[in-house]
Parts: sequence; structure tokens; C-alpha cells
Amino acid sequence: MKKIINTTILFCTLLIAVSCNDFLDVESPSAFDSDYVFSNAGDAKKMVLGVYALFSQDTYTSRMSNVFMQNTDVEANEPAANPDGSRRDVWSLQGGLLQNFGDILKCWNDNYLAIERANQCIEGIEASEEYKKGNSDMKMLLGEAYCLRAYRYFLLCNYWGDVPYHRESAKAGMQLDKPRTDKNIIYSGMIQDLIDHEEGMYFADQYPDGIERMNREFCLGFIARLAFFRAGYGMTKEGIMKRADEYLDLNNDSLAVTYTIDGVTKTARTYKEYYQLAKDYTQKLISLRGRELNPNYAQIFENQSRWITTVNDDVLYEVAFTNINGGGDVGWCIGVTVSNSSKGSGSSYICFTPTYYYSFDENDRRLPITISMVNYSSDTQQNMNSITKMTPGKWNRLLVPADLGPSSSKSTGINWPLMRYSDILLMLAEAENELNGPTSLAKEMLTKVRNRAFAPEDRTEKVINYINALNSKEKFFEAIVNERAWEFGGECLRKFDLVRWNNYGERIVRTKQDLNNIGKAAYGLEVENPEVAQYAHYADVLYYTRNNGTISILNPRYKVEIVPENIVPEADLDKTPGAYASMNWCKNLYRKITDSKTGEVTYEPATFTERSWRGYTDPTGISAVPYLLPIPAQVVGASKYLDNNGYGHVLSSN
Repeated sequence: MKKIINTTILFCTLLIAVSCNDFLDVESPSAFDSDYVFSNAGDAKKMVLGVYALFSQDTYTSRMSNVFMQNTDVEANEPAANPDGSRRDVWSLQGGLLQNFGDILKCWNDNYLAIERANQCIEGIEASEEYKKGNSDMKMLLGEAYCLRAYRYFLLCNYWGDVPYHRESAKAGMQLDKPRTDKNIIYSGMIQDLIDHEEGMYFADQYPDGIERMNREFCLGFIARLAFFRAGYGMTKEGIMKRADEYLDLNNDSLAVTYTIDGVTKTARTYKEYYQLAKDYTQKLISLRGRELNPNYAQIFENQSRWITTVNDDVLYEVAFTNINGGGDVGWCIGVTVSNSSKGSGSSYICFTPTYYYSFDENDRRLPITISMVNYSSDTQQNMNSITKMTPGKWNRLLVPADLGPSSSKSTGINWPLMRYSDILLMLAEAENELNGPTSLAKEMLTKVRNRAFAPEDRTEKVINYINALNSKEKFFEAIVNERAWEFGGECLRKFDLVRWNNYGERIVRTKQDLNNIGKAAYGLEVENPEVAQYAHYADVLYYTRNNGTISILNPRYKVEIVPENIVPEADLDKTPGAYASMNWCKNLYRKITDSKTGEVTYEPATFTERSWRGYTDPTGISAVPYLLPIPAQVVGASKYLDNNGYGHVLSSN
């Protein structure tokens, strides 16, 4: 049973009440003196759990962890026909319209409340006598507080770009209304904090809460992840994607991080030096807590659905939820769609692009785990998903080891993974390639990940020969871009990976072109064009049977050589043993339109393709994608400094 998120903390509530009342007006003294609250590790832990507790809010359980992480070349859901002032405008990359959207305000406020709580914990622990005496539990708690603060700034910088930067807790008389600070300064500050405190943290196997609290493995990996974002691209106020090196004075010490590896002290300022930092810290983690990847990819996620947490395995840290109020939305808004079951209902808001489905090698063992082609209308009755409604298969509420009840929806208790060991391997491969090209080290790390994806008999072709052919930095980078898609599909890392790589626009354009060409091929249109002809063997129609509720698909990817003879309507499938039902597949990626008066037939792209990325209109894929959210209107209205000018925002749909 999960222990972290939903603990009610009296001390935390009383101490932090001052910061909840009015963020810009701090006058009230706290009910408990911080010296008392942080005088021992037991009470200090309660305070740190108060920072974790904000993960249980809807702003994180669904919005910032997964629902807002669309639409990319991997995860995408079709929005409404027109902007509607909801989360769907985030999907269509029209988030600039959402200045007055309540969810945006709640997300902003919860991030800053978590940061305020973390700042109070940091200050309280560092001032405590127990910490000064070298108490190991207090060092661990301090490291957690720094990790929690860094993660919240990571969310803020990715969703809003440059944001106000608060390194101290709110106090009477303090200037709390601040202008934006460049995100690269914030990244650098967070990285330095984690470097300075990671050695005081416990590894997951050194304390009872294991991977359900931020631990040293996660901290080391998060240093590397932050370093990639510090090295990568981001939106500037001018609406242009740039690295820090291109527009900031790197002599500014706020952009520098100093660290010591193997007795050698280094300073990172340039993007190359941050890649080196990422390499150094992934290697440090591997040297301290290296492990073989779990050979059973499916088990990683089945464990989460079954509430099983294991240390020294693939997952380094996962956000812990319980199956009570505020107990997480995994298996409700993300995962296999389930309705009318004994364990309630959940309809995934996260879907995959058809091009992502077809990008997998058909022998890749991650494919059937990552993508679910079916949904459940009862505990055992499967139904087909359409080609644009394939959902993450990694999590399924039907596997939860508790009686959730037929009327349940949220609060499944399924944990959310924030970092896995395969990410460490792929980050090391990426950093090494960026610094030195596709060396043996880079290829070794990629090999470890791909070996798990394929059966032993396939590895010569799919792993060894595949990787040996990556003989340039550019080819290897493209392989990393693809491998991260296949390894982490549905885990919602893709959006911000594309941002830091500055290939988001290119990927959108490529995806739309491929979707249109697949649709054309399904209808036999323009097949003389090789860009269309390459998809001529893709399944225009799928044929499937159902036995004892379980779907079997005759042709899950390609056209059948012989069409089944006994085809019946879907409603009659269970009544007719041996029969098949059919459904349009790739044909759903184009629209056949017949004029009711003239009978003239024309064809147009599917609404999925037209709507999913409509906020990005550059056909070249070169210009910046408007991925940032606006600062909420209420916050702007209360500030002397903040506005939504620039940053690629399109503030009107006209």
C-alpha cells in the first residue's frame, strides 16, 4: 500500500498557512516555530511529505504529468473542431488562448506552493541542530526537498519558459512580486543544488520507502536530465528557439555549475560542457548503482498496476499514489480504456499517432505493451480501438489488487513513473554521441536498451547490424530520437524532448505528411508518387474475431492476402462462431466525400490530422512551435512585472 502522497500533516498545514492566504502579502506568523518543527527527523519528514502531497492534486495527477503533454509525433489526441477554452487547446498548440483557463491558474499556483513548501523545508532543515550534527536522515530529507523544488521548477520552465525565481521562503516584508528569470539560470541553480546534496541522500534500497520517494538514484539521473535541458533549446521572449550560448553572457556565474568527478573539479558553462556534466552523472549513477534492465518490459508497468514496488530494478522513482481521494489518475485518464467493469471506468485522454504505431518494428516486444488496440466494456469484453484512438497499454485498472468498485473512476492507486534506468542508458548514449560521435560507449548503451526490445533470434539484425550502421553523429542522434519514442511511449517525455532538441516543428510536419500519404494509399490515390506508394501495403481495413471476449486481429498492420469469407456486423460477432468483423483502418486517415447533389467524389485529410497540431502552421517545420502556456490572467493582473508578451504566444484565434 502506498504511504506518501495522501498523509494529512497538521504541522505542515499550520506552518505553511501563511503562504497560502495571500502570496503577495505575508504578515501572519506561523503557528509553530520552525525550530520546533525541524528539531527532529520525524517531524521534518512530515514537512517534506507536505511537498509531496501536492502531487495528489488534479493539477499533477492528470494535467501536468500527462494530459498537457500532447500533441507530438508520439502522443496525440484530436481536439475539438475549434478552440474551446479547455485542455484541448493545449493539445492543438493553441495554449496562448488559455490565459483565463482555471486549470492553468491552478497548475501555476500549485507549482509555486510546492516550491514555497520546499523552501521552508530547506531553510528549516539547514538551520536545525540535528542537520548540523550530520544526522543522515536529515541529510536525506534535505536532498529530497531540493529535488522536489528542482522538479517543480523543471515543470514551470517547460510549461511557461522564463518564470519568477524564488529561492527563499516567503517572509514578512519580502518582495514577492518578481519579473521572469531566464530558465537557463534556473536550470543551472537547480543542478548546482542537486550536485551539492546528492551524496547525502539514500539509495532506494537503503530506506523503507524505496522508489516511492525521491532517492539518490533519481537525484543523479535528474541532474543529467536537467543538464540536457540546460544544454538544449528553449523558447526566448522573441519567440525563437535558442540555446543559452546563443543569447546569454556565459560569464555570468548564475549560468555556471561546478562539480567534482573522480577528484577532478569541472565547471559547466557552455552547452557542450553541460552535455559533459550529463555524461559524468549518468556514469556516476551506473558506477554506484548499475543494474541490468529487467528483461520483461511488460512487468515494469504491470508492477505499477498491481501496486508492486521493487528497488534496484528499472524504475528509479515513481510518484506514489493511494486508492483514496486524490489517489492518482493513472488507469483513469491514461492507460487502457475500461468501462462498466467491476473496478470502475477510465477513458484515456492520451492516444497515439498512427505513424507512431507503424514506426515500431513489428518484432519489437515493446509494441504490444506500449500501444493498446483494444478497450474493455466489462472485465473481460474487448472491443477494437480506432486507428486514431489507440491508447497506452502500460497501465490497466483491471489489474489493481483491490476492489475499486464499479462506480469508481479516479484514485486507482497506480503510481506514475518519473525516471527509469533505461533513461539513464539513453541519456549517456546521447551525451556521448553529442560530445564524441557514435563511439563504442554510445553504441553499448543503445545496445543494452534495444537488446531487451527483441528476442535473441532477432538481435543480430535488429540490434547489432542496426547499431553498426549508425556510422555518423547525425544517424546516431536520429536513432536516439527514435529509441526514446519507442522506449517511453505513453510516459509523456516526448513533448519536452522535442523542445530541447529543437525538432518539434520538423516532427509535426513529417507526421502530418505521413498521415496524409498513408490515407491516400489506403484509397489508392496518387500511388505513382513514391511517398505514397511506400504505404500501399498498410492495412486499409482490419479484420478481427472475438472469442470469450478476447479480440484477435487477423491483420494488425498490413493488408490481408485473402479477405475472410464470413464477415458479419460487429454486433453479430459474438453470435457467429468463426466469423470476422471488419473496420476501416488506414482509410480513416483520409475522408471520402460524396457530393449529395452531383455525386462527385473528393478526398480530404482526416480531421485528426487537420486539428491535432493546428496551432502550428509553418509547412517547413523550421519556425518555433508555440508550446508554452500563458501566465494566468489573474497572476498578470496582480503583478507589476509579468505579462504574456512574446514567447511565441498567439493570444487570439482570429
